[in-house]
Amino acid sequence: MTPTQMTEFVDTLYAACGAGDWETAESMLTTDFVAYEADALPMAGEYRGKAGLRELFGVAMGMADVVGLDRTDLLLSEDRAIAVLTMRFADPALKPAELCEMFTFRDGLCCEIKPYYYEPSAFQAAAAAKAEAV
Repeated sequence: MTPTQMTEFVDTLYAACGAGDWETAESMLTTDFVAYEADALPMAGEYRGKAGLRELFGVAMGMADVVGLDRTDLLLSEDRAIAVLTMRFADPALKPAELCEMFTFRDGLCCEIKPYYYEPSAFQAAAAAKAEAV
């Protein structure tokens, strides 16, 4: 994939997930796709297969009231892209979560996503705030 194709791919995948367009999102993933979440996060685990991203999105967004995911940069290599992101929450008193997501591509599709949270406590606080409100 060219750098332009990778950039368009990542932005299209984020837009599809944000809009709940899982048909488009799943068409962009390999059958053996996997997304990993670190043990420090409440949604820890491996999310596998074309439906894995939808499952992860439902779990994570169900835990916290995320109102925006802003991509500020995208670093590219031959078969990987790292998106630099800020996750904003509905409660403006909550600190946004800063993270990077590493995408691995194979044959024009995404086969793996690994997120890295700068301070997992930001997402943990948002999840705790939502749990208290319920």
